[in-house]
This record gives sequence, C-alpha cells and structure tokens, in this order.
Amino acid sequence: MSNMALSCSSLCSHLSLIRLCGLRTNIINNGVYSSYMSCQPRLTLCRYYSSSKARRGVGRYVATKLQKANSKYEAFLKKRFPRFFQLYHTFVEVLIPGFKLLYQDAKAVWRIKAKMSTSGVQYKDLPYREMEMLRQFRRDMIKAIPLVVISIPPFANYLVFVLMYFFPRQLLIPHFWTPSQQVEFKGVYHSFRAQHHWPVLKGLENSSHQIKDRQLQGRLRDLCTKIQNGVNPKVSEILAVRSLFSGHPLGVKRMSTQQMRHISPLLFLTPRLPGFVVGQRLNSHGLELLQLDRALSRLGPNQLSEAELRQACYVRGLNSTRMDINQCREWLSQWLQMSSSLKESEVSLLLHSIVLLSANYPKGSSRH
Repeated sequence: MSNMALSCSSLCSHLSLIRLCGLRTNIINNGVYSSYMSCQPRLTLCRYYSSSKARRGVGRYVATKLQKANSKYEAFLKKRFPRFFQLYHTFVEVLIPGFKLLYQDAKAVWRIKAKMSTSGVQYKDLPYREMEMLRQFRRDMIKAIPLVVISIPPFANYLVFVLMYFFPRQLLIPHFWTPSQQVEFKGVYHSFRAQHHWPVLKGLENSSHQIKDRQLQGRLRDLCTKIQNGVNPKVSEILAVRSLFSGHPLGVKRMSTQQMRHISPLLFLTPRLPGFVVGQRLNSHGLELLQLDRALSRLGPNQLSEAELRQACYVRGLNSTRMDINQCREWLSQWLQMSSSLKESEVSLLLHSIVLLSANYPKGSSRH
C-alpha cells in the first residue's frame, strides 16, 4: 500500500508539472512518462525564472513566431495572389484601425450624450470639440447606413468587402480612409462643392432686382461683381448687406427654391428633395454651424491643432487640405469675425458666405 501511495503521489506531481508547462497529456497512447520527458527542457527553464518572467518569455516567443508566419503568409499572397493581397492589405492596414477609431468615437459620443441627459446641458452650450464630434459622428452614421443595409443578407459581407475596396470614397466614412485618401477625397468633394459657386452668385444677382432699396441693391451687385472678377471681399463689405438675408428676398425661409438647391451642395446636402424639406434642412444646418462658430469663438481658434484647424476651414467651404496652415488660420479668423456678428435670423448670410469668403481665397487679392 505504501508503494502504491508513493507511486500515486509521484504520478500527481508529474501531472501537475505537465499542466504547468501547457502540454497536452495523452495517457492512453504514449503514457505519462513520454509527456514528462518532453517537458523536461521547459522544466529546466522554470527552475531559473519566476512564473511572470516565464510568461513574458513565452509571450515574446509566440509573438515572434506569429510575426514570422504572418510575414511568410503575406509574401506568399503578394507573389501568388497579388489582387487578393491588395484586399488583404486594405483590411489589415485600414479597416481594423478604422474600427478602433470608430469605437473610440462611439464611446466619446455616448459620454457626451450621457452628460447632456444627466446634467441638462443643451447642445448649444457644449464645448467646441464635443459639439463638432456629435455633428461629424451623426453625418458619418448617416453615410454608413446604406453599407449596413447591403450587408444584411447572408454572405453579403463578402460583396461588401469588395465594394469597400473599389468604392472607398462613396461607401466608407473617413475613419477608414488612408491619409492619402483623406487628401484626395476631400479634394474631390470640394470640387463638387465649387461647381455651385457660380450659380449661387448668379442667384444673388437675380435676387437683387427684387430689392427696393437702391443703396443695398448696389452694394449686393458690387459684392457679386468683385467675387466674379476674382477678388476676395472684405468682411465689412459682406456685413454691409446683412439686412437682405433676414427677410425677403434672401432669408433662409424666403429665398427661391432654386437658390436653396444651389446652396445645399455647399453643405454636402442633397438638393433632390421637395423645396420645403430643402429649406428646413438648410435652416437646421445653418443654425448648427452658427452655434459651432460661437463655441469655437469661446474656445479660441488658436487652441486648435493643425488637423482641427484644417477641418474647421473645410467644413466652412475652404479646401484646406493643400493650403498653408497660416492661410487657414487667417481665413478662419475672417470667418469668425463675420459669423460672430450675425443673429440666428441672419443664418442665410452665413450659408452664402461659404461662397463669398472662399470662392477666391487665397488666390484673389482684397481691395481696400
């Protein structure tokens, strides 16, 4: 009995050592002894290192092996299946980090919403960065809806993956754009926006015929003529006609439907909706932009990072992706100087200023 007890205790100690080393024991086929012998090199390692050091060493070893295997796998794909490798590379280098950024933004938006709900903070009272995050996140989610709908049917995710690769600008939100795509796609979108500069100016000229005040009529025509001749107007020249944009004929709720449809693409809104819907959306987005300007004025534009400064200019109509940072800062200060003087009833002038202030900047020269 004593021998049996001794052998049982020895067997248990062997099994515990084998479990510590992470090996799988096959008692039926190979016996405990063979598993124990295969564990001897690792047991020697365990004598000289603590358990934490051993785990770190094993982790580095496994990570190194995985990196080597992944490198070989990528080299194989690149050599044998170059097209598939491009898809694979896009997924690894863009989509995975993009999902991480999207998850971080979603958590931040949830915290902001919770603060607004529990503390009773209104949107207009939020700090600039929180206000901008809510605005941009909402737009991104609206853009992502078609892609989510397409991916609902079974096995449609494979088709979605291919579509995302070939149509990243149309289907993906900026979280999933590469840095070069950020510059390229913003340039494309701005070119679409710039196509409506001339129609907006022509609409202002046509509306001037409805103005009874001759002095205001002449100022508006002079302003349009200067911009059409490639001149950057002064903020004072724009504010001189502000009264025309709070009522007839250029107020946000009084302007012609055609003028509304020309302004909508300046905010990346579709003009292909009924006229009253287009007007409501313009008014809503214009007030949102005005509140964003006020929050930015409270913060101070000098507090913005370079990326935030460029994004602020881009949202307000300037193609800032390839522009000098000092030019962006100068332009944004002019915009805030104009915006800070406006009332909510004059939000139409804010929308038109997307053209008035940015159409010729920075190439045009201001006349004094």
